[in-house]
Amino acid sequence: MNQSSKYQQKRKKAILIPDIICGLLILLFAYTAFSKVIEFAKFRNVLKEAPLIGNYAMFLAALILAAELVIVLLLILPQTKKTGLTAATGLLTVFTVYLVFMVFTDPHLPCSCGGVIQQLNWKQHIVFNVFFIILGIIGIYFQRSVFI
Repeated sequence: MNQSSKYQQKRKKAILIPDIICGLLILLFAYTAFSKVIEFAKFRNVLKEAPLIGNYAMFLAALILAAELVIVLLLILPQTKKTGLTAATGLLTVFTVYLVFMVFTDPHLPCSCGGVIQQLNWKQHIVFNVFFIILGIIGIYFQRSVFI
């Protein structure tokens, strides 16, 4: 195999990795946004009970839902994938920091997540999020390396 074909194979892998990660993040954010749309009142009410954010529940509920939908769109469009990966990783990081805070203050609060994710306890949810944060960081790295 010559040098050019080795380079082409490496480049294909470098392009494929962020695409796969974007696909997984699209599924995650579309799923969570859809869950919030279906049960928006429940989501808002859980936020009302949450420490630090209770007074801003309505604003934050709408903002989080909008952010998730915008992130899905950013991840879908090829020209905004890197921005989408960065936004997804950032939102997951902020949420995970908040979850860690929750574990140390009041781990018995209800979860506003829907479906399968709702079955996770707080610590499992943190591990789940950290997994996706790591995927996001890997995606950002490979997305950047493809275009350098």
